[in-house]
Amino acid sequence: MPLLGVNIDHVATVRQARRGAEPDPVAAALLCEKAGAHSVVAHLREDRRHIQDKDIFRLREALKIRFNLEMSAASAIVRIACRLRPDQVTLVPEHRQELTTEGGLDVIRNFKKLAAVCSQLQGRGIEVSLFIDPVKSQLDRSRQIASVVELHTGRYADAKSAAGRKRELKILREMTAYGQNLGLTVNAGHGLKYNNTRPVALIPGMHELNIGHSIVSRALSVGIKQAVREMIGIIK
Repeated sequence: MPLLGVNIDHVATVRQARRGAEPDPVAAALLCEKAGAHSVVAHLREDRRHIQDKDIFRLREALKIRFNLEMSAASAIVRIACRLRPDQVTLVPEHRQELTTEGGLDVIRNFKKLAAVCSQLQGRGIEVSLFIDPVKSQLDRSRQIASVVELHTGRYADAKSAAGRKRELKILREMTAYGQNLGLTVNAGHGLKYNNTRPVALIPGMHELNIGHSIVSRALSVGIKQAVREMIGIIK
């Protein structure tokens, strides 16, 4: 079965609404770890709208499971990542006005810059993943500079009809197989919820699913440990 990476950004979103100390995303991450999550994901955005610098350094020190830092390729953030040395960095596109990450990286158009950033991070012993749309040409370019990709599942999650979901799931299945044939480790994420994750988890060769908002939302009702366990149950 795929592994589960839990994104804790929106624990910090609630905290930042009051600029206080609670809820603590590090405490939430440790509960995810106890519940059986295989990794914790946190996105250090340039605008610092949720996760803060102090959070990622505390996470690096506290976690025993893998820590995956989501980030843009901005030079200031890259320097922080090189100091932090998380287990993995996932490079994502980032725009100041977006509510959440919109679409995957354009590795083809931004190849030179992304190649330099990947090399810099890999030189510090950090595994690099590229968050991309499930498109052959993006996979082809990605494998030249990284060993891991995360397929953007937003089109699947946002499909308005059963036929649309089926079509997008077929693309995800085909691109997972294509990526594996290129020698890539293939993960997926974005918009996955309790009612749409199972078909993606059943894709042969899918390595890890990274899920955040739906787990944090569910945690308001049942607690974060139970929310994580329920998602692991769905993936199984």
